[in-house]
Amino acid sequence: MTDQPDQPQIYLITPSEFELSTFPDMLARCLDTTEIACVRLALSTTDEARIAKAADALRVVTHERDVALVIDTHVLMVDRLGLDGVHLTDGARSVKKVRDDLGVDAIVGSFCGNSRHDGMTAGELGADYISFGPVGASSLGDGRQAELELFQWWSMMIEVPVVAEGMLDDALIKTLAPHTDFFGIGDEIWGSDDPSAALSAYAAAMIG
Repeated sequence: MTDQPDQPQIYLITPSEFELSTFPDMLARCLDTTEIACVRLALSTTDEARIAKAADALRVVTHERDVALVIDTHVLMVDRLGLDGVHLTDGARSVKKVRDDLGVDAIVGSFCGNSRHDGMTAGELGADYISFGPVGASSLGDGRQAELELFQWWSMMIEVPVVAEGMLDDALIKTLAPHTDFFGIGDEIWGSDDPSAALSAYAAAMIG
């Protein structure tokens, strides 16, 4: 036994747009070089056929490696596409219904911005994890951030796993590592020349 907290894990978020001819191989390289707990398919398109093709391709990559694949928002596609769960973006509002619809075995996650209240409510209603963010400064949205204090409080008071995501950098990862269960990493690596190397560097920052 040790008094040291468990190291956080990586929750990998796909780009909002990607080429199906190349991205699955890029994802495979990331999964083969760095330990990943879960992958979130986060396409911005509402084209069902494109989403389904992408999900089919990524499911092969992730499930071959025993990594869960969840989809952003599209609850009805989880069972249809053989995915492991869904990432909701409306705080606690739909958690209970989605949990009832998908059953106890599905992963149901909830993005709650920087709202402690929404996070607690979503957890009470059956969410498997709560995601807070952005943790870094951004001019998008209303500019509000999920501050360090929120993660410190959550890690002390709440048992539901928490994800820190949005505008991450090495300094934020080192600061938040003792207080979060997962880092949601996505755009931070996909624009680099070598995403798998960039991901490895973030993983190294998590352990100091």
